[in-house]
Amino acid sequence: MTTRLADIAAQAGVSEATVSRVLNGKPGVAATTRQSVLAALDVLGYERPVRLRQRSEGLVGLITPELENPIFPALAQVIGQALTRQGYTPVLATQTPGGSTEDELTEMLVDRGVAGIIYVSGLHADTTADMQRYERLRAQGVPFVLVDGFSPKVQAPFISPDDRAAMALAVTHLASLGHTRIGLALGPKRFVPVQRKIEGFVRAVQEQLGLSAETVETELVQHSLYTLEGGQAAASALMDRDCTAVVCASDMMALGAIRAARQRGLDVPKDISVVGFDDSPLIAFTDPPLTTVRKPVPAMGQAAVRTLLEEIGGTPAPHSEFVFMPELVVRGSTASAPGDRNRP
Repeated sequence: MTTRLADIAAQAGVSEATVSRVLNGKPGVAATTRQSVLAALDVLGYERPVRLRQRSEGLVGLITPELENPIFPALAQVIGQALTRQGYTPVLATQTPGGSTEDELTEMLVDRGVAGIIYVSGLHADTTADMQRYERLRAQGVPFVLVDGFSPKVQAPFISPDDRAAMALAVTHLASLGHTRIGLALGPKRFVPVQRKIEGFVRAVQEQLGLSAETVETELVQHSLYTLEGGQAAASALMDRDCTAVVCASDMMALGAIRAARQRGLDVPKDISVVGFDDSPLIAFTDPPLTTVRKPVPAMGQAAVRTLLEEIGGTPAPHSEFVFMPELVVRGSTASAPGDRNRP
């Protein structure tokens, strides 16, 4: 026990006597210090004493797409931690092809009396989907927040990255490296984030390279699936059109683009540059390390929780969209355009 106290004290940066007071529920310990000790317990893998376990304020549902794309577990982790800190218990419900639909998961969560629901990249992002499902949910008195995707038909708060600005960052970076044929690989056009990325990409290519909007949309934009294989197929089509750089709408697609280049015997970044989107966990350790546009996941996740808890607390947010600025992270998958090696 003494060893355990010493470990916890060292981790929390407090004395063993303070750890003992917290573990025994004694008064006279500042709230921040108490929180540091409890966090140290969690980090070191010790179980909290029963008397210190927080009573749940209720369940909050989190509905995400599949978890194969590492950006979704990363967002789920931020949201789950933020909910737990506020005393709520997160319930993760995942859509998988052939599995439960968003409507079925919603019904399951509502039947279990959740205090609210956070949707990530759900049907609200699909311009062809019926948005009445969300109005029916609101009529049931269930607060909800929608992440990644916007619809003017849904009276709810939305949390989004600035997809147009993300494309401007990527195109400006590649144009500064001398690339004049820059392609965009992304998912099906019916999704709001896809439409916004196309808008931002077309505008940036027009401004940076002077191409017409029609040329950009017909020659330099390739739709596919948000998977590694989808990125590979899209990048291959763009390389057939002489693109020396490819911007991808997800890091998974970017890894597929790198695979497509290597299958042709091309080197990344010497022969072709690749930019991803998300900055998913571990993406800095790929070969080469991926240049990407970082989605502000911590800020977006925390905002989603804060907005939902305001709704639960009786202060509904207006029908508005909170837009978060992405950031370009330059690594090893982009370089000067072929034939433009003398540029700095």
